[in-house]
Amino acid sequence: MTTPSSILPALRGAARGAAHPAGIACVCGARTLADRPDGTVVRHGDTVAKAHAPGTDAAELELRLAVAAAPALHGVLLAPLLPAAAPLDGRLVTFWPHGAPVDPEHPEHAPWEAAATLLARLHTTPAHELPAGLPPMRGPEKAARAVARLLAGAPDHRAAAPVLAAWRTLPPWARAEAPGPHGRTLCHGDLHLGQLVRHPADTGEWLLIDIDDLGTGDPAWDLARPAAWFACGLLPAEDWTRFLSAYQRAGGAKELTVDDPWPALDVPARALTVQTAALAVTKAVAAGRDLDEVEEAVIDACARMVSLPPPLGEDGAK
Repeated sequence: MTTPSSILPALRGAARGAAHPAGIACVCGARTLADRPDGTVVRHGDTVAKAHAPGTDAAELELRLAVAAAPALHGVLLAPLLPAAAPLDGRLVTFWPHGAPVDPEHPEHAPWEAAATLLARLHTTPAHELPAGLPPMRGPEKAARAVARLLAGAPDHRAAAPVLAAWRTLPPWARAEAPGPHGRTLCHGDLHLGQLVRHPADTGEWLLIDIDDLGTGDPAWDLARPAAWFACGLLPAEDWTRFLSAYQRAGGAKELTVDDPWPALDVPARALTVQTAALAVTKAVAAGRDLDEVEEAVIDACARMVSLPPPLGEDGAK
């Protein structure tokens, strides 16, 4: 199996080939944007090439590409440069225009309203305007993989026990052990601020990127990460209210109301808290460092979850 780093030279060549016609002299250079087991991303000029995770299902990726290119999602999802994935060293590669990401150094400028509006438009896309046979969104699967990584890489860490205990309080669908509710809604599956870019860079509107987890499922999952941050004290109440209010104004799911969103959000927000905590512990152990203040806050939230009443909502009601 190709390791993430071993594909970099070939991926740089593929990005250059997609960015320039054959024979054109180039001084752009290539820049590695990400090199992880779940995806390796290289930029060459205004073109981005992504090698998807080993074992990615080709048919499912093609369906997700078709969604990103669908006219109904114009102005919501960044559209691919090519309609199909290309094989490269045993990996599937897709090509995208480059966009300017959210500036992590200025969280006060985070585009919460734009993110919420894009989610609402995504969630209300009519099913007849989408390709048939879309797979489930992979939000619960990502949470389960994060817990599996914790069990494999840091089961004896002091923080593992509260994280795993919180995980066990969740209903089976939130642990990817059973089908989830609301299976007809188009969802992003992994919404966070790193999944937004401006295109054209710096002057265009915000768009959602990263289709690897796109599919049908529970729309609450796409709001669950900011909900979890708010519940953990990491997202100010003002920003959370701005986000949820913008989602409602744009016509988002009716059950996600500003007045009382928690019956719908409680289970996904708890699952995203566990996912974030599990990854924090795993990465800290791999790097040989202590948990930072933000990571400790998420671990503390997991510990509180164990003492709280069972989660609210479908399949998690008391």
